[in-house]
Amino acid sequence: MKILWRVLMFARRYFLWTGLAYLCLLGATATNLAVPWMLEQIVDRGLVGGDHEYLLFAALVMIAIHVARGGFQFGVQFLNQYVSEHVAYDLRNLLFDHLQRLSFAYHDRSKTGDLISRMTSDINLVRMFTGQDFIRIANTLFLYIAVASAMFSKHAQLALLAFATIPFMFAAAILYARRVRSLYRQLQRQFAALSDALQESLMGVRVVKAFAREPHEVGKFDRQNERYLTRELAALRLSAAIRPLMLFISALGVAVILWYGGQETIRGNLTIGMLISFHAYLLQLAMPTRMIGMTVDRFSRVIASGERLFEVLDYPSPVRERPDATAPGPLSGQVTFDRVSFGYLYNRPVLEDVSLAATPGQTVAVIGATGAGKSSLVSLIPRFYDVTDGAVRVDGHDVRDLVLPDLRRQVGIVMQESLLYAVSIGENIAFGRPEASQREVETAARAAQAHEFIADLPDGYDTIVGERGSTLSGGQRQRVSIARALLLNPPLLILDDATASVDMQTEYHIQQALRTVMEGRTTFVIAQRVSTVQHADQIIVLDEGRIIQHGRHDELVAQPGTYRDIALAQAGERAGEPAATLAAAGGRV
Repeated sequence: MKILWRVLMFARRYFLWTGLAYLCLLGATATNLAVPWMLEQIVDRGLVGGDHEYLLFAALVMIAIHVARGGFQFGVQFLNQYVSEHVAYDLRNLLFDHLQRLSFAYHDRSKTGDLISRMTSDINLVRMFTGQDFIRIANTLFLYIAVASAMFSKHAQLALLAFATIPFMFAAAILYARRVRSLYRQLQRQFAALSDALQESLMGVRVVKAFAREPHEVGKFDRQNERYLTRELAALRLSAAIRPLMLFISALGVAVILWYGGQETIRGNLTIGMLISFHAYLLQLAMPTRMIGMTVDRFSRVIASGERLFEVLDYPSPVRERPDATAPGPLSGQVTFDRVSFGYLYNRPVLEDVSLAATPGQTVAVIGATGAGKSSLVSLIPRFYDVTDGAVRVDGHDVRDLVLPDLRRQVGIVMQESLLYAVSIGENIAFGRPEASQREVETAARAAQAHEFIADLPDGYDTIVGERGSTLSGGQRQRVSIARALLLNPPLLILDDATASVDMQTEYHIQQALRTVMEGRTTFVIAQRVSTVQHADQIIVLDEGRIIQHGRHDELVAQPGTYRDIALAQAGERAGEPAATLAAAGGRV
């Protein structure tokens, strides 16, 4: 009930529309009740009593009743759907906003397909509940109360016998709900797994085709689809069983009316019109009664979906802006790591006791083996993650004390995998500054060595790139990404393996662009190639989360250690050849 209550709380801001919908529902219920009463009058007064004038009057009244009922039902349907669509709209926005605010740590562990399933399937079930199911419950409740009042006022014993089956229906519904709830929870989870399998396969379609693994992917998807089908059929079996049971219990009530009510009519204790109206009243309850099973079914689904939605909405981001956070103002670019330790999981540190300082305008290169903690180190500067010990300071401010958007707007980032959106190249470059002028966009592109190839495209800066920038080459995507970072004019720049996945010629062009971009900025460069870092003011060599070497290229290449080993290996030196050759060549590799 807590889940259902929280779901319904999303509709409270639309209380006026909801109130109007329920007023229309009361009107629809009243017109529904008027029909059996009119039938009773038509039979007893018009047919049995032979009042022909009354029959004409009754026919006109019946037309008016049905017109009014149609109007009320339109109001119920439209107003309630209006509220449910707005609830779904608010939920989608709230969930998406929360996902945007959750830190990298959450997205590292989450599957995209599962999140898409929550944004679509789960929210749609909540929409149907607030738009159809809850009003159906209210309608059933109003009808039962009104019909019971009408029937008991006419013949208490017959009404009592007719309603004797109601407790059995509710008992069956409760038992059904208990059994089906866990099934629907599993079903929603399996739908998320199915969505994830689809999304992963479509994103990796080029790899699948390159390795001729289409049969494998089809088989993998089929297995997930079969599991979803199995769970769906298990839920359907229960659903298919509850509805005939509800109909049978309802039919027992009709049978009682025909048996006992018929005898009362013969004895003269009940008129024919009253017996017909009793039957009409029960017929009005037939549809809501049959829908009890479906409503309980939907209840179980929406509880499972609500649990999945609130599981995300209630998840606190580990990286949260403090209430007393201060705006940093324009940064000069001084960065200090003060005995920093960090880990993605408890008791599994990725960085341990890291201390270093970068003065404004310096270039700091970070090199090391895969998994050494290079990307983790630079991710702490814009506060994608929070340190577990120590502090990262920018211009003397602990980054945890700063307003997050103000901090991140002053940190430009170029990642190894440059994600571009399926919009124009100009819009991709201006992503961080959508208000930038065309001239500013072009200036950033020229500095990133991207203007020439963009100008050669059919539509220039208005050229639409494919999903994730698939219509551009790797080097072109990277240069657009550099232009995007440069347009921010940030005092701090992070280059996370920006040239790792391109060829030597493309790397040369990108490095030329980066030298222009890095001028006057504090830059952290992560690289695998010594040729990329040899001009840095500081070079940090990381190994298993610790700094094992620190210095300039000439210093590090002249002393035994990891850096010289990397330099020799990349320069193609013969085993055992002294490093003096490198020193004599000015330390270049």
